[in-house]
Amino acid sequence: MKLQMSYTNPAPNAAHQAPMRLGRIFRRKDRMSFVTRTLAAAFLALPLATQANANCDAGETKVVMSIVTALQGHPKGETALALADRVNSQMNGRMCMEVYGNSELYNDIDVFQAMLDGKVQMAAPSLSRFSAYTQKLQMFDLPFLFDDPIHAMDFLATDAAKSLKNEVRPAGFVGMGFWTNGMRQISATRPLRKPADVAGLTFRVQPSDILEAQFRLLGADPKRLAFSKVYDALASGEVQGQQNTWSNIYTKDFHTVQSGVTESNHSYLGYLVVMPQAFLDSLNPTDREEFIGLFELTTHEYNRFAFETNQLRRQDILDEEVMVVRLTDEEKQAWRDAFAPLYDQFSGVIGQDLIDAARNAKQK
Repeated sequence: MKLQMSYTNPAPNAAHQAPMRLGRIFRRKDRMSFVTRTLAAAFLALPLATQANANCDAGETKVVMSIVTALQGHPKGETALALADRVNSQMNGRMCMEVYGNSELYNDIDVFQAMLDGKVQMAAPSLSRFSAYTQKLQMFDLPFLFDDPIHAMDFLATDAAKSLKNEVRPAGFVGMGFWTNGMRQISATRPLRKPADVAGLTFRVQPSDILEAQFRLLGADPKRLAFSKVYDALASGEVQGQQNTWSNIYTKDFHTVQSGVTESNHSYLGYLVVMPQAFLDSLNPTDREEFIGLFELTTHEYNRFAFETNQLRRQDILDEEVMVVRLTDEEKQAWRDAFAPLYDQFSGVIGQDLIDAARNAKQK
């Protein structure tokens, strides 16, 4: 079996699906850390792919993974590609893996049923997408629960966080592990510096009661939309604002239809990788153990680079001369104060014990 990279040029009216602008990396090499330069060099060596297809041989077990983000220049996409490469190389003759990005197969709503129907064997929906199965994962949507991505990853390594993976078992899924992206920033059709600046605007949100309540607190109107529909909604004026990580904003061109991005770092965005229980049970024990081992190795390695990936995308946005609003300590505290009532509202739903565990997880 050989791995093939398929290339799909964006349609003329779908510039938001264009892959990352790799050439810009050279213009800022003097500003990068050694780790970031190394990561950038790795990206430059890769082709511009929108999907990774494997020519499966007869008798090989096929694993299809559907994700909604770009594959290259994005933490989730890069991790998925690395996992597919390992599976196709090290399990050749027994298992092959294909990865489809940019919602080419399914969005993060329909993918759950697709997995249960056997059409897809793997997905990595954002944590907000699991509210139909558990309310506890909404904890990650609480503004300012985590100080930074490292704080979030410290929590994900705790027993309390690991137990959250079991919340999806009653629905027929296995929580394989957490993939990290980064901290959310906020943008709109006008610069946002104070919480009051949000009032009167419509913001795209994921299916999360907390995210909806967050914007209602500020006098804004939240609207649930699939990730694949966000750019068009922003460009048409259907919604005027959104919140996302630097990698999501840049790879989907959200910044091109906004007045600027406020560097708020107000909440964490990550993913829970899930597979159907029935599919894992169908594998012979040796193949299942090896696949899980490759997954855990890839997860450990690539989660460490998510911060650098987002910093690259942040610099890409700055290179395009997009306004980035940097908040003072006093201004950031105003946002913290505005969102504080959410903790009283949702602590009973999530569990105060989980919130306390997250707050106390940051390593000194």
